[in-house]
Amino acid sequence: MNIGIFTDSYFPQVSGVATSIKTLKDDLERKGHVVYIFTTTDPHVPDGAVEPNLFRFTSVPFVSFTDRRIAVRGLFHAYQVAKELQLDIVHTQTEFSMGYIGKFVARELKIPVVHTYHTMYEDYLHYVMNGHLLRPYHVKQFIRAFLYHVSGVVAPSERAKASLEAYGIKTPMAIIPTGVDLTQFQQAKDPQLRERLGLSGVPVLLSLSRVAYEKRIDKLVAAMPAILKQVPDAVLLIVGDGPAREDLASQAAALGLGQHVRFTGEVDHSAVPDYYRVGDVFVSASDSESQGLTYIEALAAERKVVAWSGEYTQTLLDDPAIGTTFDNEPDMIRQVCGYLTHPQAFSDPAPREAKLAAISADLFGDRVLAFYEAAIARYQQALSAKEDKVTVESDRPSLKG
Repeated sequence: MNIGIFTDSYFPQVSGVATSIKTLKDDLERKGHVVYIFTTTDPHVPDGAVEPNLFRFTSVPFVSFTDRRIAVRGLFHAYQVAKELQLDIVHTQTEFSMGYIGKFVARELKIPVVHTYHTMYEDYLHYVMNGHLLRPYHVKQFIRAFLYHVSGVVAPSERAKASLEAYGIKTPMAIIPTGVDLTQFQQAKDPQLRERLGLSGVPVLLSLSRVAYEKRIDKLVAAMPAILKQVPDAVLLIVGDGPAREDLASQAAALGLGQHVRFTGEVDHSAVPDYYRVGDVFVSASDSESQGLTYIEALAAERKVVAWSGEYTQTLLDDPAIGTTFDNEPDMIRQVCGYLTHPQAFSDPAPREAKLAAISADLFGDRVLAFYEAAIARYQQALSAKEDKVTVESDRPSLKG
């Protein structure tokens, strides 16, 4: 199968969407399919760089998300490229520029388009004029418009599916959580990383994500003074970069946390598994996750997870051998300190292994392929019905005369 994935976010941009797409691409290729990525230009990728099966289209920084890109041209060029590649299906992974280009390509080639709904936009409305311009109603109308004439929608979690159903979306949907390539976590590439970071023998709380305000990393920083009363040498290691970094650094300085809160900046994707191993417990206070890929990766790296309580996290973290959830600061502090001071208290590997088996990249790829095949069958059936209707109407005797 020749598959075209259209996305505004792809490496070297760091995001859960980019990781999800790369995981899917690699697994589909392992299964013998050909995957082409249609995405935006990136200032970190030099002009003329050789990127097999990847096509970049002229873009500019996106309003209010300047570390994200939006294509400004390339509609007909994308169509010509896709036609030469003889795509069988288009898979859009954004509701913005490249998503609409993907829909145009699919329509012109008369092939189905499926979509993955990654982002819960109602959690991000504050980015646009501090939430005074857009309302949840606008999100509903925007999503309904984009999903018009789409053959299928992948929802990475029950929460995402429920949101789409609340918007009145009737398109066939399947809940397919993003998988994790477990082979990345089998062996450390940099076994001395913790030592090089100066964290040998130090209890480490890990935050690994885009350093953005919606990730609520400020709640972790605010909890550190209370955590330090119980675990005096603990360090909060914040891995990643983003618009909230300066404010978080100022917050840590104001609390007198010194070296107890450290920032690594953005790290290469290939190094991410080793950074998970640096932490003793992965902590997240984000309440905007439709699917927390970082939680799954932390589990793959054999790290406990303490996360904000929500429908998704309560389902994922259903055993203390995997992790726990909290809905207030005292709970978070208690759970983090419990894991740090009693690291062997919940050491049964069976729950984690069972959870990972259900979210492996291999199973992820199989589920998406099955969804593609169902979407293609639906599309061809609808196309045949439409053609039959046209034929019947053209053969009908005219009453004029």
